[in-house]
Amino acid sequence: MDSVKRPFFAYLDAMNTITVLFPLPLKEPEPTSFTLENRQGGCGLSIEERLEIDGYLKFICTFSGTYAFQMEHWVLTGNGIKTDVQIGAVTRSKEFDWEFFYEGDDLGSFCKNGCTSFKVWAPTATNVKLKIYPQGENHFELVKMAREEKGVWSVNLDWDLELARYTYMVFINQEWREAVDPYAVAVTVNGTHGVVARLEKTAVSKVQMPPFSHPADAVIYETHIRDFTIHPEGGAVNKGLYKGAAETGTIGPDGKPTGLSHVKNLGATHIEFLPFNDFAGVDETNPGAEYNWGYNPLHFNVPEGSYSRNPDDPYARIRELKEMIESIHEAGIRVIMDVVYNHVYIREKSSFELLVPGYFFRYNEYGLPSNGTGVGNDFASERLMARKFILDSIRYWIREYNIDGFRFDLMGILDIKTMNEIRKECDSLKQGMVIIGEGWDLNTPLPQGEKATIRNQRKLPSIGQFNDRFRDVIKGSTFNLYERGYALGNGTYTEQAKEAIAGSIGLFSGHPLFSEPGQSVNYVESHDNHTLWDKLEACLGDSGDLLRRKCHRLATSLVLLSQGLPFLHSGQEFFRTKTGDGNSYKSPENINWLDWERRAAFPDNARYIKGMIEIRKSLPFFRMRSSEQIRNFISDLGLPHPLIGLHYKDERGQGEAILLVNPTVFIHHISLPEGEWRVLADDLHAGITPLRTISAHAKASIEPVSVMVLVNS
Repeated sequence: MDSVKRPFFAYLDAMNTITVLFPLPLKEPEPTSFTLENRQGGCGLSIEERLEIDGYLKFICTFSGTYAFQMEHWVLTGNGIKTDVQIGAVTRSKEFDWEFFYEGDDLGSFCKNGCTSFKVWAPTATNVKLKIYPQGENHFELVKMAREEKGVWSVNLDWDLELARYTYMVFINQEWREAVDPYAVAVTVNGTHGVVARLEKTAVSKVQMPPFSHPADAVIYETHIRDFTIHPEGGAVNKGLYKGAAETGTIGPDGKPTGLSHVKNLGATHIEFLPFNDFAGVDETNPGAEYNWGYNPLHFNVPEGSYSRNPDDPYARIRELKEMIESIHEAGIRVIMDVVYNHVYIREKSSFELLVPGYFFRYNEYGLPSNGTGVGNDFASERLMARKFILDSIRYWIREYNIDGFRFDLMGILDIKTMNEIRKECDSLKQGMVIIGEGWDLNTPLPQGEKATIRNQRKLPSIGQFNDRFRDVIKGSTFNLYERGYALGNGTYTEQAKEAIAGSIGLFSGHPLFSEPGQSVNYVESHDNHTLWDKLEACLGDSGDLLRRKCHRLATSLVLLSQGLPFLHSGQEFFRTKTGDGNSYKSPENINWLDWERRAAFPDNARYIKGMIEIRKSLPFFRMRSSEQIRNFISDLGLPHPLIGLHYKDERGQGEAILLVNPTVFIHHISLPEGEWRVLADDLHAGITPLRTISAHAKASIEPVSVMVLVNS
């Protein structure tokens, strides 16, 4: 079971319960009594149950009094055989959680006034030492740390240890373990050691943007820092780096804006970056050799070094990320951070597991680590110190890096209370922060009613969830590449598409997926799975490029005109392709990059999507704030199947709008309500400048596979 040879095994599985295991067959007579001892004395154990299981003789024993976690314990048999007590399932008990919950805000390392302090939470350790490498030195010193209340170990040194490397050595279950500080805010290259930092030396001037009013006002543009500028024709000087993502004025082969300037020109309000906290999968000393999306989290409070011009300098990545964020703010765009608190890269090697084995992760009914994430571990967000870590981390990113929102990877692994506490924390620090997440129902041992899933959206009223129903209705199943959705001509999805366009709040079906439109993140493409263009190639491979482009434009237009939060995958506006790669998380950069030559090849579509964003941002009809508004001011025109026609009214009686959708390959002529209708969008053009006017009693002609937006005010 471990490297220490033991005659039998004893585990502390609850605050007053020890499980004793003897391998069968027994080498000694079966014991009839046990004693629990430590250096201060001992007490008898009461045998509550005896059974044989999986090649072991198992005794479940109890004792009275309090277990002294700060010291080593042994179990002795009546025959005089002895073994040490190992920390077992006790760390997953409610009693342990309550006993050792630490509320302080001083975990980690701090350097000021010529002194340096260190604090780490390790309640099951019987000895902890700080392993410190002074700046510029290759030798280390071991400094004994003192145990305080709630299982916190600390040491205060009268030295200025700025930029010193450090780890913690913890003695648990008769073994020394070495761990990087989970609260580290700076690390060495490739994250092998924490680094003592003076964050004031990394400060940059923060751009104060006005509070964001409502999630429905957002237009989210998802990208990856390396993808964003690495293309050889993208015009960036610092390709693939924080510095590159911060560059403005870059142009592509057609002389048109690329990178940040392109996103600003497009009209997106938020850029959501795939994870940029420190992750595994890319060697920071040779970042060009490997590619990774970043869902292998190592250090949650440190920027990834492969995006820095100098990953050897612990301050460089911090400063460059801050400068990137403020450059984006100067462009009038906010930054959403993709966060991966649902799992770690390798559980056994993570600081969490090394410092407090068994505490930070969920276990199934067989006592094995659960795997709802599919990567071998599920973070136990419901445990008090695990929840605290997430909240402390969120608070840190907002305060130190001026983040404007968070996207929670596999949010369904996390619990509802944690997510609502995050919402509360964000609201207390900055108005109008956008919080969205993947509310998939995953097989993790958390009660169904406690999971932060779409099913429980009523318990998460201020958090957006990726609407997979919208995705699959509009484009077709994500997991069946050849299945076509409404925008690809499948009329069987007409009623569901109408419901999705109206915010998935049950306006037409009476079966709401969400309570409010601000909870619905509408999308047809993201970094995951095939791009929409690649799905179209599979579904409509024999239909020609023109039809594929029209279907693509229709699907993207519906994302932007539907109630809720529109979400665009970067490059979607110019038919992004990954040449059929449906899981490019570590594929070469020429699969993943934003191809600015492709943008130059399809300028009309990029211009059209820009116009659709203008329409959305200018007309409140397409970004209503509440389900009540939607029910009161959107009605169905009752067009023949599979056409969709929706009529919007302004709640102040100052205007009307109409959205017409034609997924067929035929022109249709639609009778309009009374009034003079100005056309803002048709199959070729979109924007806030009217294209033409349709007089009263005339019919609107809607071209094949297109939308039409009309206003009357």
